[in-house]
This record gives sequence, structure tokens and C-alpha cells, in this order.
Amino acid sequence: MSNYYSRSPPPLQHPVPTHPAFIPEPPSTPASPQGYQRFVSSPPPNQQYAARTQYNPPPFQPIPNPQHQHIPDFAAWGMNDSTAQFGMHLGQTAVAAGQDYVQKNFAGMIPVTILKHHFNVSNSYVMHKLQLIVFPWRHKPWTRKIRRTEAGHTEWQPPRDDINSPDLYIPLMALVTYILIAALQTGLQERFHPQILGASATRALLVVLLDFLFVQCGCYLLNVQGTGQVVDLIAYGGYKFVGVILTIFAGLLNLGPTVYVLVFVYAFAANALFILRSLRSVVLPDSPANVGTVNPASRKRRIAFLFLEAVLQVIYMGILVRV
Repeated sequence: MSNYYSRSPPPLQHPVPTHPAFIPEPPSTPASPQGYQRFVSSPPPNQQYAARTQYNPPPFQPIPNPQHQHIPDFAAWGMNDSTAQFGMHLGQTAVAAGQDYVQKNFAGMIPVTILKHHFNVSNSYVMHKLQLIVFPWRHKPWTRKIRRTEAGHTEWQPPRDDINSPDLYIPLMALVTYILIAALQTGLQERFHPQILGASATRALLVVLLDFLFVQCGCYLLNVQGTGQVVDLIAYGGYKFVGVILTIFAGLLNLGPTVYVLVFVYAFAANALFILRSLRSVVLPDSPANVGTVNPASRKRRIAFLFLEAVLQVIYMGILVRV
């Protein structure tokens, strides 16, 4: 029994191959244009480091497109980029074609340059102009300022630089406010109808047109040379809406008929003086070239015409306040 445990097991023997091992070589691949190398087995450390440092690709830099500097991410909205870019290009083409059509067909009918000049206002100008329209009693001087262009021509300064220059911003905003406040007054009196808006706008435009035609006919009959532009006369006629709005507000406050009449009389007097002093530069220009050409009789007729235009403001404003 002891002999059985003392006997050691036989040594293990691994099988010996009868033929040498054959490992096929991988197919040869062409050299990569980026400079990568393929190894059958692990290369030596120095060669492996050279292969790692052989190619360092530069960071990606997109080529800027001058036509599309900022392209929004349409994919976030569930849209295809190519379709969205095509839509943007189509929209830009349509807008350009529309602008070209308006420029060719309506540039001669609509004085765009003159309109830009009369809408060139600032917040300071609007505040001071409204103060001048409501309180014109102590304002001096009333003459408009002139500037010289680079070509050597003279032109009126824009409204933002000259408080005496007429603008279209205040008359347009006053017209819209008048239409809205007229609708408000009829609504508070429980007689509002959508036709009130159209009737108020029509009445306001007719009053401005009648005032403009009267001034134009008077300048023609008096042989006034170098009369103001049409846009200037329309702007002067549109300032009366400021006094009309104040009168209607006085009626909305229910302060009594006496206060209402006093506000109307004051608004008429302020607007009459404003029109009288503003149109004086049109009917009686102060330029030296026109001083000697106006005889005393013609000068008296022009002054009478100015006073008549100022007095007619009470009729125009009376029509407008009757909503």
C-alpha cells in the first residue's frame, strides 16, 4: 500500500507537430493616400511611434460661402436643409423681382426720396413739434433752415434737424388716432358700427384734400412763384388733427359743454396761428429775389389770403369734431 502512494505519476507529454506551422500572409493592400501603414504583426516600438506620428490631419475648416453667411438650422424644425435653402433662394428672388418692378413702374408716381425726407424724424423732434402745435404763441423763429449738399445745391434740412420743417409722421399718426378715438366715442355712446371707421377716414381725407386744393388755387391765382411742394402743403393741413383730438378728448371726459367749447376755441386759435406763420414762408418768402418782385397791392392780397386760410381752420375742425 505504501508502495502505491510513493509511486509518482508519469510526466505529461505535449504532442509534437509532424509538419511546420504555416500562417498565410494577408493580401497586400495599396498604400493609403493618408499615409497609414498596415503591419502583419506588432511593429517595433520605434517604428510604431513613427507610424503614430507620421500623419497629423489638420483641423476641419469649412469654406465660407459669401452668399450664405448665416444659414439657420432647419433640421430642428423637421425640414430638409436642401429644400429649405431652395425656398430661401426662391423667396429672395421673388422679393428682388418685386422691388425691381415697383422701382420701374411706381418710382415716377411715388416720390420715394421726398417721403423719406418727410419721415426723417426723431423722438425729440416729435415732442417739440407737438409742443409747438399746441403752444405756438412764443415760438421764434419760424423760418426753415437750409443746408448745402456736396454737389453745391441747396435743400431744406430734414425735420429731425429743423423743428420748422413739415413732416408726415405726426399728421399720419394723428389721422389714425382721430379715426380710433372717433370709434371710441361712438362706442361709449352705444352707437358704434364698423362703418364709423370708414366714414371717419373718408371725412378726414376729404377735409385735408379741400384744404390742400384751396391753398393750391390761392397760390395759383396770386401768382406765387416757387410754391412749396405738394407734400409740404399736405403736411401743414394734417397738423389740425392734433387740436381735433384734444377737443374730442375733452368731450370724452364729460367736463361740460363750456369746457368743451373753450378747448375747441383754443385748439382752433393755436392751429390758425401755426398755419398762418408756417405758410408765410410759402406765400411770402423772405428770399431777397422775391422782395422786389412783390408789389404792395399783391402783398396785401397775399396777407389777406393767409388770414382767410387761418380762419377756414375753424370750419375744417368743426367738421372733424362732429363724430
